[in-house]
Amino acid sequence: MEDKLRFHTDSWDLSVDLKAGLAGIVVIDARSRDAYTAGHIPGAISFPHREMSVETTATLGRSMVYVVYCDGIGCNASSKGAYKLARLGFRTKELLGGLDWWRRDGHPVVASSEPGSLLAAAEQRLEMARGARG
Repeated sequence: MEDKLRFHTDSWDLSVDLKAGLAGIVVIDARSRDAYTAGHIPGAISFPHREMSVETTATLGRSMVYVVYCDGIGCNASSKGAYKLARLGFRTKELLGGLDWWRRDGHPVVASSEPGSLLAAAEQRLEMARGARG
């Protein structure tokens, strides 16, 4: 079980860490750039698994934990991305259920080519909820 928790995380734990501004986590969307633009986890960077190599990861910090995701259980881009990064010496975790379970758990998704921020998205939802109450 310890190994499973070392290599996997779920959307709840990830959202808590991102909202807390935990500096040691980088969220990577391993799908195509078009899929990323259509909708991604706020704060995630687009890094398709097919582009991961020694050269393209040269600027990544070795002290970070890279949480990699894709669409969900019917997609293996997160597995391929996490595996490639781990083989290159990076600490990785795979997001269980990917973007599908992230959405199902009620977390926001950003449709943009820019990463955005989960904290900003949460604050925006809170303001909208306050406005709806009148």
